[in-house]
Amino acid sequence: MMVVTGAVGFIGSCMIKALNEAGFNYIVAVDDFSNAEKNKNLEGKTIQERVDRKDFFNWLDKNHQHTEFIIHLGARTDTTEFDKAIFDELNVNYSKEIWKRCIAYQIPLVYASSAATYGNGEFGYNDDESIIPKLKPLNPYGDSKNEFDIWALQQKEKPFFWAGLKFFNIYGPNEYHKGRMASVIQHAFFQIQKTDKMKLFRSHNPNYKDGEQMRDFVYVKDLCDVILFLIGHRKNSGIYNLGSGKARTFLDLVKSTFKAMGKKEDIDFVDTPIDIRDKYQYFTEANMSKLKGIGYSKPFTSLEDGVEDYVKNYLVPGKYR
Repeated sequence: MMVVTGAVGFIGSCMIKALNEAGFNYIVAVDDFSNAEKNKNLEGKTIQERVDRKDFFNWLDKNHQHTEFIIHLGARTDTTEFDKAIFDELNVNYSKEIWKRCIAYQIPLVYASSAATYGNGEFGYNDDESIIPKLKPLNPYGDSKNEFDIWALQQKEKPFFWAGLKFFNIYGPNEYHKGRMASVIQHAFFQIQKTDKMKLFRSHNPNYKDGEQMRDFVYVKDLCDVILFLIGHRKNSGIYNLGSGKARTFLDLVKSTFKAMGKKEDIDFVDTPIDIRDKYQYFTEANMSKLKGIGYSKPFTSLEDGVEDYVKNYLVPGKYR
């Protein structure tokens, strides 16, 4: 059985769809299933069993012999949350327990890290494990992800195969429930649909013009393809970047959204909210040479093609993946 934590979430549910399409139907979905809106993400998917995240370790202790792989995507991902205790519980300690069981039961593991660990990018965006202890994330979410990466690297005992993936700016279907934390593409779509206009954050950094803040946007389908590759690869353990490898501006993203919707561009700028202004990343770009160096050769979807697919095939018809 394949285990996916964070199963009802945006990335987790897309991962289950990708597993189904790859022929994996014995899937155990782990999450908090109390949110009816999020549960829509699992409709139409083939799942063997649903396990509440609080019951997962007891379940795994009883069923480890039948567990082939754990894809650990469950986490608190709200970058505007500043209660460290929440991140300690859900992102750090929970992940440590999974890690320990993967060692004890000889289960390979892929887990979600984050590009938020890079902070302002003082040390670049290279997945060189030697710089990880030096990184300075800008918020407790990034701190929690980096704390676990550091802990994993320090362990003398490790799963026989493991990979931590530093997700950059992921976008795509099944993020209807995410509210403020949804991708800019989803925000743009609904704002344009309602007003025929889009408001972007104004730059508060003299090195970047308004709308020319740059991020590495990566389509969720590409992310799933990488994890499928690692499921089959099962060697070269370590921490890897997972982005498109190409930084693009928010203007590029919004213009692509207008085009996919068949609407005329009308873009305005508003001040970045005070609560995130000093923790805002103005540039991210994944160096993808490490992943490519172990044999991953599939090209990443261009921003234009990804936005077109997301808008036309999911957002316009209101569909899930």
